[in-house]
Amino acid sequence: MFWIAKANEYVGMEVEVRGWLYNKRSKGKIIFLIIRDGSGFMQGVAVKGEASDNVFVLYDKLGLESSLKVKGIIQKDSRAPSGYELAISDVTPIHLTSDYPIQKKEHGVAFLMEHRHLWLRSKKQRAILRIRDEIERAIIDYFHDNGFIRIDTPILTPTAAEGTTTLFCTDYFDLGKAYLAQTGQLYLEAAIFSHGLVYNFGPTFRAEKSKTRRHLTEFWMIEAEEAFYDLDDNLVLEEDIVCYIVKRVLENCGWELQELERDTTHLMEVKPPFERITYDYAVKLLANKGFAIKWGDDIGGDEETAISNQFDKPVFVTDYPKAIRPFYMKEHPDRPELVRCADLLASEGYGEIIGGSQREDDYDKLIAQIKRCKLPIVPYKWYLDLRKYGSIPHSGWGMGLERVVTWICGIHHIREAIPLPRMMYRLYP
Repeated sequence: MFWIAKANEYVGMEVEVRGWLYNKRSKGKIIFLIIRDGSGFMQGVAVKGEASDNVFVLYDKLGLESSLKVKGIIQKDSRAPSGYELAISDVTPIHLTSDYPIQKKEHGVAFLMEHRHLWLRSKKQRAILRIRDEIERAIIDYFHDNGFIRIDTPILTPTAAEGTTTLFCTDYFDLGKAYLAQTGQLYLEAAIFSHGLVYNFGPTFRAEKSKTRRHLTEFWMIEAEEAFYDLDDNLVLEEDIVCYIVKRVLENCGWELQELERDTTHLMEVKPPFERITYDYAVKLLANKGFAIKWGDDIGGDEETAISNQFDKPVFVTDYPKAIRPFYMKEHPDRPELVRCADLLASEGYGEIIGGSQREDDYDKLIAQIKRCKLPIVPYKWYLDLRKYGSIPHSGWGMGLERVVTWICGIHHIREAIPLPRMMYRLYP
């Protein structure tokens, strides 16, 4: 079967393109049809007297997104966007469309989101999802090449890693409540005792009542846990995989980045080492910029944007106050009011893309932390067992896939970084 992406292998040959009409126009005795088949776009040209009269009879009936079969000869043409053109001999409709909702004009975001299932067909949305695909493959390749084992963790869980206030809850037969997982981290930690280096890659759910451009209620998370890693080892790993992902996209997604009109200047600067600043320094930087922030406050989206705009590359913010971080993070050895953690903020003001920490490996300190967070001990018995039987120093992190896609694509809102977004105010389609 012929695919447009393989046109260079069929120059001078007659082929049949099966796809959809993306656009059309006519000029005198010449008809131009832009056809896409999923693998790419190609312009077809029908000339009166050379193509079947059927093509010209059908022209007015062919609405945007009509599915069709187009026969013709592949010709090399440097003027064509793909470098190749189809000299049309005949067209056979599969399904004629006359009222496609998304036309070649400006549409509001609300309208496009309501028709997201169709908006996915546009060149820009297609480019974003192809970059997403490259990022996903790069992540899996990186872990495979660096000795990590994939561990698929549960989506339904009886407990929460960070409290239940932002979790979706459901009844689980006669066993009480279950929650859609906000992270697979705790389960992933159990696997390091068997495999040393592990990761997972799957959907996560957070019922945060947030309407910002960086939040989804359902998103995809990449998480890694590493035996015998301290925080510094953790940050080197995060730095390395981010550089690898960006390099892969720059190498393999040139057409997509061009379609998005992405300025890749900053992306080309994403090379190690990344700057590292402490939470203490970040608070002072923000206060000097006029933000109403004091020590002990969390750093929000606007603050993250302000920080990342100060650096040409992604930047780590380390050592947050214990009071605003989850129970499983390692206490700072010199300052017990802090924990050994770091958020990685993407460049160009895109904010946090990775959150990670060294994990608390001391049994007694972990119990104290669970109590501090007012969480019940019993549901975490299995997790505490990991500190009773062969506890070791270890670290881990989680990367939000859609945030990485948003940053690398240079798009404004995270809703375009996933095929069918789920947000506080959107569950359709």
